Amino acid sequence: MQDLWTLKYRAAALEELLGNEHSVDTLSELLQSGNLPHLVFHGPENSGKTTAALALARELYGETWKNNFTYFNASDFFDQGKRYLVRDRRFVRIIGTDDPKKIYKSVIEIFKQIINEYAGMASLDADYKLIYIDNAESLSSDAQHALRRIMEKYTSTCRFILSTTRPSKLIPPLRSRGLQLFFTYVSDTSLKTYLEKIAEAEGLSCSEGSLDAVLYFARGNVARAVQTLQLAFLRAEGAEITEEIVYEVTVKGRDETIDELLDAALSGDFARGRKLIDEMLIEKGFSGIEILEGLSEALVDSGGPDENIARLLVKIAEADACMVVAANERIQLEYLISHFS
Repeated sequence: MQDLWTLKYRAAALEELLGNEHSVDTLSELLQSGNLPHLVFHGPENSGKTTAALALARELYGETWKNNFTYFNASDFFDQGKRYLVRDRRFVRIIGTDDPKKIYKSVIEIFKQIINEYAGMASLDADYKLIYIDNAESLSSDAQHALRRIMEKYTSTCRFILSTTRPSKLIPPLRSRGLQLFFTYVSDTSLKTYLEKIAEAEGLSCSEGSLDAVLYFARGNVARAVQTLQLAFLRAEGAEITEEIVYEVTVKGRDETIDELLDAALSGDFARGRKLIDEMLIEKGFSGIEILEGLSEALVDSGGPDENIARLLVKIAEADACMVVAANERIQLEYLISHFS
């Protein structure tokens, strides 16, 4: 069975992380000082936030890091609700059943109960534990207020790391409880060196320009670059990886709804575009950033006049900048397609 390279080559220590030098240096200094506060990691999807948290835990606890690090995904709690709760075996003991129909408490009540229990249990071999909450923007306002009180109550037994792509959706009292560190995508130079090391370790034969094609598609996203390289390797079936193969796996990987949305935006069909946005956000689980990235790729591949493509890419970039601080992705996407033509 082929291992996922994103996991196989994931950084195990802070010094192995690509890019984000300021945030990584800050974490290293906090480790050396022995005074780790609550933390808020924010930045785009796949920019290294979870990898940094895992590396921090390994350096902080050594071989016992798994005993002292707990991962929760807020979107699982509040987007999937009770269906998720009964699937996660950690929670059966707490909620007392594996039948969602027998869960009479609200999701937020269960969330508070679970976080209280994990935060209140002291570590057996460390001063405190780490609780990492991914996709913290999915927490409801009530859940965020409850979490703020829990963070204040259990400072002696645990530290929280909140990870989010949209810090503006976190209430100010919650944001102020942690040191905020920004993560972003890495430079092509650093990423190419990283891909060359993976290619050498896996014994890959890459034509001149094939890695540049991967970089063009990844746009600094480490996970996407590694996934693309592995897909190209599987597609090549032991032969040399070429630019053409990279192009085949990247184009095939784009959801067809993206192309439909581009067509609706260019033709000024706002009603159809709005329906497609809802389909991608709600049914397919795309993030707003992923939709913008897909639109930019589809636009470049459309073969339109360069001047027109450049003008529309600027609009997508402006929407991307607005989305970083926006509380509602749908509003930004709908505004973009209504002013696209």
